[in-house]
Amino acid sequence: MRALSKMTWNEVRLFLREPGAVFFAVLFPTLLVVILGSIPAFRIPSKDLGGLRVVDLYVPISIALSLALLALTAMPSYLGTYREKGILRRLAVTPMPPARLLLAQLLTNLLMAIVAVALLIVVSRIAFDVAIPRQIVGYTVAFLLAAAALFAMGLLVAALAPSGRSAPSIGLILYFPIMFFAGLYVPREVMPLTLRRIGDFTPLGAGVQALQDATAGMWPQPLHLAVMAVYVVVFGVAATRLFRWE
Repeated sequence: MRALSKMTWNEVRLFLREPGAVFFAVLFPTLLVVILGSIPAFRIPSKDLGGLRVVDLYVPISIALSLALLALTAMPSYLGTYREKGILRRLAVTPMPPARLLLAQLLTNLLMAIVAVALLIVVSRIAFDVAIPRQIVGYTVAFLLAAAALFAMGLLVAALAPSGRSAPSIGLILYFPIMFFAGLYVPREVMPLTLRRIGDFTPLGAGVQALQDATAGMWPQPLHLAVMAVYVVVFGVAATRLFRWE
């Protein structure tokens, strides 16, 4: 446990040395909400949005954005680079199993996601009076399932990427469609019904809706939780079978 803690702390320090990763994955989601919240029209409740404001909708969407950037670009890039440089291969002949480095990477990115979420919730509450989640347990379950689904996808990207440089490019192939269905470009509430139904079966479409339900005080719908769990299992198993240590 102590060795894992040291390795995780080392991965955290390496992550913090990359200002681009810190800005886009941790700070930019909050900045996006601040920019949108600064537009007066986006702070007015709308009947088309179920009585919510645009700034309210973009809090869970920005959480999804943070998870997607961490899981599909940052983590695969690090793991691809480690394999390319032979770090994983060298770990395999030491008392430190290489799988522990994977766990340290997962913990590091989960920690960064938690920091991003905490910052986002606090700033949006203070600056724009965005509601604090009323169903805390459901909100936590939805967040962890969304994170697990995205990290499983990220591990598969890392497994398939031939190098650290190519990993983010492969991750972006997944990033754009899942962020579309999460509502980044057009909020789910104003999407045509067909697109919303398709989005219900994507990891972040389901995740954003689950976070919104929990914020409103409702337990997330079983469908959305089940969809995220399926992504965890399918992509997790695929990543486990395809991951190459060298």
